[in-house]
Amino acid sequence: MQSDEIKRIMKEYKDVFETLEDYDKTRVLPFQRKRIDITLSVDTINNLKKLKKKTGKPISQLIEEKFS
Repeated sequence: MQSDEIKRIMKEYKDVFETLEDYDKTRVLPFQRKRIDITLSVDTINNLKKLKKKTGKPISQLIEEKFS
């Protein structure tokens, strides 16, 4: 009976177990965020600010969406 329960849990949460296994190897979670410094032109910054105002999303989220 316990074995069936363990198999069900392993199957249901397979992606979580794989993420944790990968974390054990790399010490990095796929949803972790890291702060970086970048240099952008004033025009680019102004465009990002306008887009932020228009969409209500943070600039970092706008950038992530463009590269994801």
